[in-house]
Amino acid sequence: MLLEMRKVILVLGLGFVLTGCSLTDEWFGDEELPPLPGARISIQSVDKGLTADPTIADQRIILPQPFVNTYWTHNGGNPAHAMFHLSLSDLPRETWTDDIGEESDGDELILAQPLVVESVLFTMDARSTVKAFDRVTGKVFWEKDLEPADEDDGYFGGGIAYADGRIYVTTGFARVFALDVRSGDVIWVQNAPAPMRAAPTVNGGRVFIVTLDNQTLALAADDGRRLWSHIGVQSETSLLGGASAAVAGRKLIVPYSSGEIVAIDVIEGDVEWTLDLSSVKKTDPLTDLAHIRAIPVIDRDRVIAVSHSGRMVAIDLKEGVRLWDTDIGGVQMPWVAGEFIYVLTNDSQIAAVRRQDGRIRWVQPLPRYIDPEDRKGLIVWQGPVLASDRLIAAGSHGEAISLSPYTGEVLGYLELPDGAAMPPVVVGNSLYFLTAEAEIIAMQ
Repeated sequence: MLLEMRKVILVLGLGFVLTGCSLTDEWFGDEELPPLPGARISIQSVDKGLTADPTIADQRIILPQPFVNTYWTHNGGNPAHAMFHLSLSDLPRETWTDDIGEESDGDELILAQPLVVESVLFTMDARSTVKAFDRVTGKVFWEKDLEPADEDDGYFGGGIAYADGRIYVTTGFARVFALDVRSGDVIWVQNAPAPMRAAPTVNGGRVFIVTLDNQTLALAADDGRRLWSHIGVQSETSLLGGASAAVAGRKLIVPYSSGEIVAIDVIEGDVEWTLDLSSVKKTDPLTDLAHIRAIPVIDRDRVIAVSHSGRMVAIDLKEGVRLWDTDIGGVQMPWVAGEFIYVLTNDSQIAAVRRQDGRIRWVQPLPRYIDPEDRKGLIVWQGPVLASDRLIAAGSHGEAISLSPYTGEVLGYLELPDGAAMPPVVVGNSLYFLTAEAEIIAMQ
């Protein structure tokens, strides 16, 4: 347990287990290779939770064609967090690895997903050091330590986003920075009313930040001046970490740890609608936490959001009307592609949910424990992301898994040198993993 802002923060999955250091290409299921060393964990070793809807069992899943994207500018890919179907090489192989700085441990966590802008990859470690790498070779262009001189333990958090030649940084010590993308020099710095655990969202000349105590601020991207603010309902307890806001057009969709999801006009700062994603089913203090820790997604005319307490919803973007609601809880961003949504649940299941009505087409359980017989060594999964007809998720036990997006069938495994800190990033037919030991792994 960690204490911050006089609230008890419940930490999920802080233990990371090292299981290997080799990268293989059997995980795409394209070659008959010898099995990886070590014990294989049965994917059936988890508790049964969700079930597929038999009435849509015959519906064929048709995905949009994969596309080669050249930018990953935000946690979740872009400001709307809708990346659809990305392109990835058939058998990506490790090309370089490097250390990004301070690793996750009991006091600090890496919460920033890497960014890719053209040929440069940007990272932020557990102690607010931002680094720029050549994404092809791994060469370090620059690094910037943003930690205050009088730093004390507990200043981790925040994240990074890119727009118009600048890297915008939120931090756990309640400051927001704009850095020059070429040099890392600080262009401006602005104080925030509270620490931040989520990355900023940048769009239309505005930087949107969400603080630990459920405040949203809009800052001018050019000089950091405050444009407007919104105060949400405070919560007594929350999960460690936070979710970035999503933006499309004039709508900013803000997730709060109270379970509120709020639509705000990006220009005026006026609230347009609010929904509460708290669970109506009370079971125990942990699962009842309403925190919207999963990044919301804006896909066409809908908002897709998931709360930790077991509510997954589709919301009409304009009117705020709940279109459907299903009993799924999670802390990972749902991945929308075509007419289906792929979501990782609190029970370590990946489900294909129909975008039209929330019905479940298939469910695939992932391993929950390193030792399933004794239920020891909880595995925390990150993802999924969809790339070239593969759903990819990475675990805290040092292994990634790929699934068929059409059936949920397990296609293969990939050993990582350490547990995953964030969901993988896919840019330009390349794949990037960030581990809890602060190692970036590039596969092309």
